[in-house]
Amino acid sequence: MKETSVLCLLFLISLLSCTTNQARLTVSPSSSQFFKDDFVSLSCEEDDSSAGWTLRRNTSKETKTQCGAEWGKSTGNSCSISYILTEDSGVYWCESREGPISNMVNLTVTGGSVILQSPVLPVMEGDDVTLLCKTKTTPSNLPAAFYKDGSLIRKQPTGHMTIQHVSRSDEGLYKCDISGHGESPSSWITVTGDTLTCLCFCRFQHSQCDDKLMTVFALF
Repeated sequence: MKETSVLCLLFLISLLSCTTNQARLTVSPSSSQFFKDDFVSLSCEEDDSSAGWTLRRNTSKETKTQCGAEWGKSTGNSCSISYILTEDSGVYWCESREGPISNMVNLTVTGGSVILQSPVLPVMEGDDVTLLCKTKTTPSNLPAAFYKDGSLIRKQPTGHMTIQHVSRSDEGLYKCDISGHGESPSSWITVTGDTLTCLCFCRFQHSQCDDKLMTVFALF
């Protein structure tokens, strides 16, 4: 409950400072899901280098911990995790000394054998979005089934699916399944008609993100 309250407070702060944010959190590789032991780099892309941006996170076990102090390796405005673990699943953001915070990014790390590579940041209406269903040990062109909000969208023979000219109706929870290998975790895709989209975050009360606790906020 305490962690949930802190996350709600962070959301309100972000909402109030959304129009003046000077940093954007980016993730490389650009994905919201990762296999255990993958390498992940996070960067605070900023307009004002004097703001002193720090990368922080909330997980199921910790709140507002700073990169370099308790997890990851900090280099300037970037933070790297050499061997990401399932307990690294959580909400990540950049925070300045003055108080404003960047967009929040929800990362999911799985010990399973299938992930869904989907956009980390909100996508603009009218853009094309490609989803990739991949396994850890085999080629990433295996046939895969894609689901939105629990319902089958389609089956693709090569493991990737493109949604052309996305609209608000395409917003939702996506996952994929590769026969004989398993199912990926679910990830939320946010579609916005405005470049001023604040954030999408998940309230962590368990070690895994509960779909029912996913809340999406957009400012227009």
